[in-house]
Amino acid sequence: MRILIVGNGGREHVLAWKIRRDSPSSEIFSTRPNGGMLIDSQPVDISPGDIESITEWSVSQDVDLVVVGPEGPLASGLVDLLGSKGVPVFGPSKAASRIESSKIYSKTLMKQIGIPTADFKSFTNSIDALSYIKKRGGAMVVKASGLAAGKGAIVCGNVDDAARALTNIMTNSTFGRAGREVVIEEFMEGEELSVFALSDGQDSCLMLPSQDHKRIGEGDSGPNTGGMGAYTPISLATDALLSQIQDEIIQPILSGLAKDDSEFRGLLYAGIMLTDAGPKVVEFNCRFGDPETQAVLPLLASSLLDPMMAIANGESISGLKLHWSGKAALTTVLASSGYPEEYPKGLPIHIPEEIADDPHALIFHAGTSMSPSGLVTSGGRVIAATGLADTLTEAASKSREIANKIEFEGKQFRNDIGWRELSRSDTQLS
Repeated sequence: MRILIVGNGGREHVLAWKIRRDSPSSEIFSTRPNGGMLIDSQPVDISPGDIESITEWSVSQDVDLVVVGPEGPLASGLVDLLGSKGVPVFGPSKAASRIESSKIYSKTLMKQIGIPTADFKSFTNSIDALSYIKKRGGAMVVKASGLAAGKGAIVCGNVDDAARALTNIMTNSTFGRAGREVVIEEFMEGEELSVFALSDGQDSCLMLPSQDHKRIGEGDSGPNTGGMGAYTPISLATDALLSQIQDEIIQPILSGLAKDDSEFRGLLYAGIMLTDAGPKVVEFNCRFGDPETQAVLPLLASSLLDPMMAIANGESISGLKLHWSGKAALTTVLASSGYPEEYPKGLPIHIPEEIADDPHALIFHAGTSMSPSGLVTSGGRVIAATGLADTLTEAASKSREIANKIEFEGKQFRNDIGWRELSRSDTQLS
């Protein structure tokens, strides 16, 4: 089997790693892979965003499956283009990808269906938006409507913070075209949950829920990033809660998309806030989350490739049951100095050999590349260090041990990933 992975970040490294283990004999290719992906895949010198060249290459190489990792190519219509050429592809269409590429579309659809989410208003005019901010007062969330690499939502504690966020998004164009429209939402209190759901357009199968940490600083302080770490399992995510999320959120949004001629086939990500009034949607994404994937997929004991192939070939996944290892996983992101603002590139990375020999330690690359002199940094989020263990406490310890051993100049990471769950565990033990 010949499989192409589109994308070259941490999420795509995990996908290559998992598919290699699901099907050791398959030929796996990836678009301009990072330094770590070269272990499990062969490089294809095409940009992940060049959907025409990707389609042409896939047809010429008789590719059996294309797995699209990032949201950009999905929003640009890569799945539609590949489908028109008869190439099986895992990922939603351009129309279905609007669930992430347009927050205004997503929020409006949720409101029409009655899916619980934060109250909101959308604006294309900054003067009107500022007037609403002043009228609303208090804490709120200001979001760029378009794709902003996971950084487009700014939590604001007061009117002044919200006004500054609005200026950055709409006037200073911090997120480019993504900020031409903004959504201003009520601030929801609670704890967040990341839920992945495989979908054939009609039926869904939930994966192991996880929790990520968006803020750069410990204690969840400072500006948002693309994600500084994640962990699973979560004690709050009971079977009853997950059934409620599937029945009241996942299945209704799939039905709503299908009725809007936007049937969703692929991986639907639901960001959930666990409020006093029950679970509410923070956002939907049209692909695997990063860095949640680095914690979730290493615990998947059954095949991921099989359901992806079924979905790509238009088959049903009704009755699908996934099997999990029963262990815990925690991943810590090692970022470049200065991230999430400007950061240096091309700095040498040293990964001790002892880590590669540790079965409880997994290294997933994101912003790395191979230079003539060896592995170097090439992005803001450089490496995700995942620890596996029987308990989350042990997994956290292993992840932080790995993070400390990997070396590159200016390395920064959080030492408190999983702090909420670890605090609950400590309470339960005492």
